[in-house]
Amino acid sequence: MNAPANISRLPAVLYAPDGTRRVDYRAVFALAWPLLLNTGIQAVLNLTDTWFLGRLSVDALAAVGGVFFLILVFVVLLGGVGHATQTLAAQAFGAGARSRAASFAWNGLWATLATAPLFVALAFAGPWLIRPFGMQPQVAELAGEYWFPRMAGGFLGVAVWSVAGFFNGVGRTRLPLLVMLLVALSNAGLNQLMIFELGWGVAGAGWATAAAQAIGVLALVAALLTPAVRREFATTSVMRPRPARIWASMALGFPMGLHGTADLAGFALFQLMIARVGSVHAAASQVVMMLTSVCYMPAIGIALAGTTLVGQSIGAGDRQWAQRTGSAVIKLAVAYMGGLGLLLAAAGPWVLPLFAQTGDPQAAEMVTLGVTLLWIAAGYQVFDALNLGAAFCLRGAGDVKFPAVVLAILAWGLFVPLTHVLTFAPGQGFVDFLPQYGLGSTGAWTAALVYIALLGGAMLWRWWGGAWKKITV
Repeated sequence: MNAPANISRLPAVLYAPDGTRRVDYRAVFALAWPLLLNTGIQAVLNLTDTWFLGRLSVDALAAVGGVFFLILVFVVLLGGVGHATQTLAAQAFGAGARSRAASFAWNGLWATLATAPLFVALAFAGPWLIRPFGMQPQVAELAGEYWFPRMAGGFLGVAVWSVAGFFNGVGRTRLPLLVMLLVALSNAGLNQLMIFELGWGVAGAGWATAAAQAIGVLALVAALLTPAVRREFATTSVMRPRPARIWASMALGFPMGLHGTADLAGFALFQLMIARVGSVHAAASQVVMMLTSVCYMPAIGIALAGTTLVGQSIGAGDRQWAQRTGSAVIKLAVAYMGGLGLLLAAAGPWVLPLFAQTGDPQAAEMVTLGVTLLWIAAGYQVFDALNLGAAFCLRGAGDVKFPAVVLAILAWGLFVPLTHVLTFAPGQGFVDFLPQYGLGSTGAWTAALVYIALLGGAMLWRWWGGAWKKITV
């Protein structure tokens, strides 16, 4: 059967002889696997940093764990323009406007450059931002050492998102995968050089990440300028700033940034509360967080495939097909995260000791606690898969305000106060007017499980409800 021109641009579609269509899971997988490996490499990068820091001390792990999400709060808030590129490029590509899709990559970069001074200012503000959270003095000092280079180079990560978002949006997902592999290998080598060979310690981990991301930006921009890409997308003719398209990136990206920021800010306080309890709890939580990143980071890649499929389907004029392909992606995300989460929890007693410094008197206690936390985190993965899959499919449709509002309400109306209630013993917390049950990091992770179950359900309800079909970008 020959499909009309607009229908022929639909992604991941198989036609039966009678003209009916079904989702081509092979095409979905062909799009998703490079994205899955791409974000999986990011998880490996996080684990690499954690392993290198574990070779320093439990205090080094606790320091980075305490500020890890607080750093990401600012990176994601200012980096929404980078994430917006994928949606805008996918819809333009689905409509057949290839040079317009490429223009969003460049304009995302222009918008990213404007954020660089803000990142540098935040880098210098690190000691004032860290001080109110009451970390142990030696941990707070190490956290400040890591904060400055990691924050000063934050705009480089946003630049990577901007250009990679273009390639992901037009379905060229293998190239960002290769670039991320380059970044991960560079980061590992630079960690060894800067942390140990140059003796920069915890600060070396931050500088290594910034330098590796700079390598990634250069590689992606070079890819935009290759002859094949120039011919297909006219990339050199759309390099100059276009205020209207920069604004489109910002208008779509700002709610995306707020969405991620509300969640990450909650987890920043989550980690800071655990750090206040003690180094063992903070280190165990940080290792578990980085271990479970092999569940949620690749699942973000699967969910990003949903953004592209939904965006391209809408660009081609078929929102019903957008719903079918998006729902297929959500199922894949749940199967991946749920299965791997259980496997990781079962392997915890053998995996966790790899992240402990031999001879550290706190190492055995950290490992024992981490095993318990991994089982709670396994339940978290199932509901987070619903959240990620549905939210990224909604993003492909430009439905970004509702998820941001719901997430903010649940994060700050439920997750943060419940974490405080379950984590701290009386007299330990930031405030005294809430009950305090003193469960430490076990209580904090239980609060996280309750939060993500409600959030995942809300995102899935929004996706099934179909209100996103009325949105245009």
